[in-house]
Amino acid sequence: MKTGAQLYTVRAYTQTEADFALTIGKIAEIGYKTVQISAIGHIRPETVREICDQKGVEIVLTHSDVNRILNDTDNLIQEHDILGCKYIGLGCMPEKYRSKEWLHRFMSDFREPAKKIAAAGKLLMYHNHNLEFEAFQAEQLPNAAPHRRILEYLLEGFGPDELGITLDTYWVAAAGADVCHWIRQLKDRIPCVHLKDMQVKGKTSFMAPVMEGNLNFSGILNALEETNCEYLLVEQDICQGSPFDCLETSYRNLMAAGYC
Repeated sequence: MKTGAQLYTVRAYTQTEADFALTIGKIAEIGYKTVQISAIGHIRPETVREICDQKGVEIVLTHSDVNRILNDTDNLIQEHDILGCKYIGLGCMPEKYRSKEWLHRFMSDFREPAKKIAAAGKLLMYHNHNLEFEAFQAEQLPNAAPHRRILEYLLEGFGPDELGITLDTYWVAAAGADVCHWIRQLKDRIPCVHLKDMQVKGKTSFMAPVMEGNLNFSGILNALEETNCEYLLVEQDICQGSPFDCLETSYRNLMAAGYC
């Protein structure tokens, strides 16, 4: 498994070409060799690839605009060819699909793009939050068992060659679920994983660098060894202090554990 940085962590510093280049330089200086492209500014994919290549950083995953996944699939695939990137990510389920009445439309709307992406030798990746652990009886999905979690409906609705899961350790825990259990459940569908920890202050939970909080990262990393995971991508949506310091802390902790 290769350890990388999810650039959403440093999104405030990737909105112009000049800022993006400086940021990739800082990421490379920390030691990261792979990145996920997410929430960057309007920078040509050729330029993004050139900057990353110059710093010896491989692009392994994106979070792409939902409308482009649905309506501009062919051009999106071509852009990922330019980036040298196999995994095309959806960052979150659009709100309209998150109900028992409309969840079936997610399957029907995304099936054709998922098949096109697979035919191009790539994989559509779905990134979870905590909402995917809500359970209900979905309408118009008669073959599904009653009161299944949204995540389980997704797994039933798409084959492993059509949809992968970018498992996010923090959000699984935030849903009250067992991270190691879900790693085992998804062992053949998680080529990319987001690593972030959870700290608490009083009754408030918040995101933290890897191994600086309360998640069982020894168990998590051991469980991931038994999966198809290729990329461990450090992400911290909200940082206490500098996001670059947070990424560096996570990297040093993972390096000490033998994962860098």
